[in-house]
Amino acid sequence: MINVTKTFLPPQDEYNAILKRAWDAGWITNRGALVLELEEKLKSYLQVPNILATTNGTLPLQIAIKALGLTGEIITTPFSYVATTSSIVWEGCAPVFVDIHPEYLTIDETKIEAAITPKTSAILATHVFGNPCAVEAIEVIAKKHKLKVIYDAAHCFGVTYKDKSIFEYGDISTCSFHATKVFHTGEGGALFTGSDELNDKLFYHHNFGHFGPEVFQGVGINAKMSELQAAMGLALLPYMEEILQGRMNKVIKYIEHLQNEDVQFLKIRKGTVWNHCYFPVIFKNNDQLNSVLAGLLKENIKPRRYFFPSLNKLVYVKKEKMPISENICDRILCFPLYHDLPNSNQDKIIDIIQRNL
Repeated sequence: MINVTKTFLPPQDEYNAILKRAWDAGWITNRGALVLELEEKLKSYLQVPNILATTNGTLPLQIAIKALGLTGEIITTPFSYVATTSSIVWEGCAPVFVDIHPEYLTIDETKIEAAITPKTSAILATHVFGNPCAVEAIEVIAKKHKLKVIYDAAHCFGVTYKDKSIFEYGDISTCSFHATKVFHTGEGGALFTGSDELNDKLFYHHNFGHFGPEVFQGVGINAKMSELQAAMGLALLPYMEEILQGRMNKVIKYIEHLQNEDVQFLKIRKGTVWNHCYFPVIFKNNDQLNSVLAGLLKENIKPRRYFFPSLNKLVYVKKEKMPISENICDRILCFPLYHDLPNSNQDKIIDIIQRNL
């Protein structure tokens, strides 16, 4: 079987050597030495002022909404993983969808202002497949209307935009360190903000509200990363350049062989250093997608329909028409991509795609 992704696992002896430090200390949770070391190394690697490691990538979205005191309506994208929308609903706010750009696949910044009402408190946008939103335009809109900005940057580890980490944009950015991501801790995630004051608030929200062992600063939840997760991150980090280079080579090969076919690739925003986290292809129509999908599944190759369905069709949101997102969702498929995907497997995938177009 060839899956859409494969988890990178560092040599087990290297992971065990790091994990042994937690065993020797008898400390496996509550922000031990490994979590603190991982945060410092990631701050240096990503060149960000603040980072807070978490146990998964969804809680950071919920904590961000809570920490910013958001109420009412939050403008968001219909083209993302379900956690983007469900986190808004979970925190008692109402998602208001704005359709996407047909090439970048991120929220269409030219349509945001028309969706703003007196109830709007924030914009929560996704850097889709690691491709940055129009962050400058969104910042102008947010300042004009006194809105907060959260970026769901789940796919964005290592991405820079105009020589800055993509995590530096917005009031808060979040990331996922899930096992399917470019960088992972098995399960995990992170919160980023340029504000030290807001970072302190995020900290106590992610740790039950604790401000010291016996004082509670405010309401909180348990989103702490464990030492077991941090050990995985520390073991994986030295391999990041190898991982990123390998993924880039695979994407280049896909494009070289498919660029003359009647398909559309993701348009990466100018000024971006991309991490090649996914390889999505947009077909002419749903029939063409289903033909290619059937051909791959017949050979036990498992691509994935990221993202399907369009989030405006979820049962627990207000029904709104999002024609571009709905159309893209019917025509987009992500193909297997990982740094050491064998050339023979990739050749087979490309051949099946071409034969079934």
